[in-house]
Amino acid sequence: MNLVSFDIFRTLGLPGITVLKPDDLFRQKDLLRQADWVLFPEYWQLNALVFGLNCRVFPSEASYRIGHDKVEMTRAFQVVAPEHTPWTPIEANTADGRERLWQLMSLPFVAKLPKASMGEGVWLIESRQDWQRYCERTPVLYVQEYLPIDRDVRVVVIGDRVVTAYWRTQSDRGFYNNVAKGGQIDRSPVPAVVTNLALRLARTLGVDHAGFDIALVDNHPYVLEFNRLFGNQGLAQGSAIRDAILDYLVSKSEPDDPDGPVPVLPVAV
Repeated sequence: MNLVSFDIFRTLGLPGITVLKPDDLFRQKDLLRQADWVLFPEYWQLNALVFGLNCRVFPSEASYRIGHDKVEMTRAFQVVAPEHTPWTPIEANTADGRERLWQLMSLPFVAKLPKASMGEGVWLIESRQDWQRYCERTPVLYVQEYLPIDRDVRVVVIGDRVVTAYWRTQSDRGFYNNVAKGGQIDRSPVPAVVTNLALRLARTLGVDHAGFDIALVDNHPYVLEFNRLFGNQGLAQGSAIRDAILDYLVSKSEPDDPDGPVPVLPVAV
């Protein structure tokens, strides 16, 4: 395969790879047009690649579009798996919206910025002062019921399969389970109900490269979010991620019927 990558670190070791810098988008248009796959472009490149140069991109367009904004992501979860989505009211950041949500939510509750990762942009709201500080920081009011958990699960999906799954326990600072925020990795077995939910969401939404964060409350899984570009702190050493990417790209590059359609023979009369 002829592969072009805009991320040298995430595609290191893949065969037949050409690595470009982001600005090479404008200088290497012929190379990009001829590529079988363009890997890990930046979000701002997506429209130009998909619609301007007709490139096949990995991660998928759905992974980029849905994963770019928590509001849009949650709306997608609410459509395809409402029973597994925490209660999440979303309002415009107006005086009326602020007051409406403050009266609606029971303390404590969670508030998030629409675009953030690695545990950044997430608040545990326990007072009116907490709420005011959050409202001054966000363009959209995104609040979520507080789930009584001290850990969650990161499920890594590549292509159409789960590559790994592990628990993330709460940091010493409390509330945050993100490894970047001090959460710890626990390799205890992850229930199938959790990995099955992640795989169902990925397949239904067309997301093919993501780290899903899923909470388990009384054995019922709730999807919190997914990250298109997940960290590698919890990933085992080795080539599992690279091999999963390559296997998926190869499988998607092969025709469904390599021998072509069966010829229709004339019928003797």
